[in-house]
Amino acid sequence: MKKQQLILVSSAFAVLILLYFFGNTVPPRKPMAVAKNEAPTTRVIQTPQLLKHAKERLSPSQLQHITSLENSISRGDVKNQQIQVYKQLASFWRDTIQLFEPYAYYTGEAAKLENSEKNLTFAAHLFLDNLKTEENPAMQTWLATNAKVLFDKALEINPNNDSSKIGLGACYIFGNISDNPMIGIGPIRAIVEKNPNNTYAQFILGLGGIRSGQYDKAIERFLIVVGKEPDNLEASLNLAEAYDRKGDKANAAKWYRQVKEKIPNPEAQKELDARINSLK
Repeated sequence: MKKQQLILVSSAFAVLILLYFFGNTVPPRKPMAVAKNEAPTTRVIQTPQLLKHAKERLSPSQLQHITSLENSISRGDVKNQQIQVYKQLASFWRDTIQLFEPYAYYTGEAAKLENSEKNLTFAAHLFLDNLKTEENPAMQTWLATNAKVLFDKALEINPNNDSSKIGLGACYIFGNISDNPMIGIGPIRAIVEKNPNNTYAQFILGLGGIRSGQYDKAIERFLIVVGKEPDNLEASLNLAEAYDRKGDKANAAKWYRQVKEKIPNPEAQKELDARINSLK
């Protein structure tokens, strides 16, 4: 199987797994509109333009509802009013339209105003979880930039939160926000040196290994994760992919089978069967 096919298929698997485990917590991804004559892999995504494209999907009554919410701030406790409006906008985009980008954006904006570590990290991980399976470089950068702001704010509140440090590092690894990936990799490696049992750090470094073509190192990381978390299907799937890209068909098929046995999703099982058969 060609490398680009591997990337696309594994991303689809990852999305299926996320949807299976998290249900409606993360709305189904719908591709955002791209203006004609714009190259989706090179253009810079600006949030106002993204929201404008999102609104083009709405019916007149839905647009009227959104506009009413946006203009509902009055005098008085403006901050708390704004938080509530952002939360209502986030719920609308998540539940009614099922469009991820504006949902995540407004969740993040509310979290910034609330300035609680819990809400900031929740919003940051919304962006990061989608960043890990996003293929459009411009969208990767938009997701990573938003996640980075939220992780930075969370770390101002709790500088010792290793999970936030790892998340911030992942923004640099996957988000095209720096020409030097070591800015992200270094702090995560430091956490692993301090605590090799930190499976989240090991997992992110494993993903980084796949991205950089260092499949042996990726396999080493993912084996640590699945050894401690046998039911971590995302790690198992990426372990299979690392073996697949390395050319180790036997181990790739072995781990694809293990993932298949644990996913009661016919569509995912069918795709996994095809993947396994291609290795014979």
